[in-house]
Amino acid sequence: MNRIFLIAGGDLRFAALADRLAENGRVYAAGFDRSTVMSEKVILTDRISDLKERADYLVLPLPSSPDGVTVNAPYSGHSISLESLSHAVKENGVVFGGMVTSEVRKIFEEKNLTVIDYSKREEFAVLNAVATAEGAVQAAMEELPTTLSGRKILILGAGRIAKTLIETLSGFHTDIAVAARKCSDLAWAKIYGCNAVKIDKLGEVLDGFDIIFNTVPAVILDEANLKKIDKNCLVIDLASKPGGVDFTTAGALGLKVIWLLSLPGKVAPVTSGEIIADTINNILTERGESDGRP
Repeated sequence: MNRIFLIAGGDLRFAALADRLAENGRVYAAGFDRSTVMSEKVILTDRISDLKERADYLVLPLPSSPDGVTVNAPYSGHSISLESLSHAVKENGVVFGGMVTSEVRKIFEEKNLTVIDYSKREEFAVLNAVATAEGAVQAAMEELPTTLSGRKILILGAGRIAKTLIETLSGFHTDIAVAARKCSDLAWAKIYGCNAVKIDKLGEVLDGFDIIFNTVPAVILDEANLKKIDKNCLVIDLASKPGGVDFTTAGALGLKVIWLLSLPGKVAPVTSGEIIADTINNILTERGESDGRP
């Protein structure tokens, strides 16, 4: 099957994604300047109107759009409208995107195109948690004046990123506590060898930690809790907006807080792009549209 992909916009992750998809199809890439390093198999195009053929599959970045009108293309010298992209895909084609909003979805579905959000896939989330955890540990090592070994660490939340953090930090011989709401999550924390704390009892244990990692996208570290944190504690927020920290109060209290957003694309763009490409290939296989190549 001679599949045609159009990669529209994105950061360095999507240069790597284009290279991976070029292994099993013809790939066009729009929304990248000429200095972006890509495989010679990838056909760079400056404008959508310059395309010589329509694509079977359109791949949008993560997030897909900053405004519901244009594609997220930080490496492009001009804006690319989602409407123009909808005409660049064959009838009954497929649009892959990350964090696809209802506004973006509507533009393509009105053209009878199938829209699939790859960021909602479990394999994507699990593999990205590895890059997030590694990036968080790297940030902690750069900020701390001490080794990680022997540090007392609190992880807020018990999802994929938290579990991966536990695995990563355990290798540094750290003393880890996990705060979570569900009893089942607290049970797993104990199995991982961590101290388990009910989230509603958080205020009773906040003092004495060297590092706090937050993975919960809700403001857990509010003014009352921030006042109980040791002034030398490093707080690293890994949660998506609005984050889990009252940043204004934290600054007023003199606490060191780092909000690390979109870590996979920053610390491991090549791996992150390959993860997206592999997720898309998994979806194509499930749809019976794979040609059998990797």
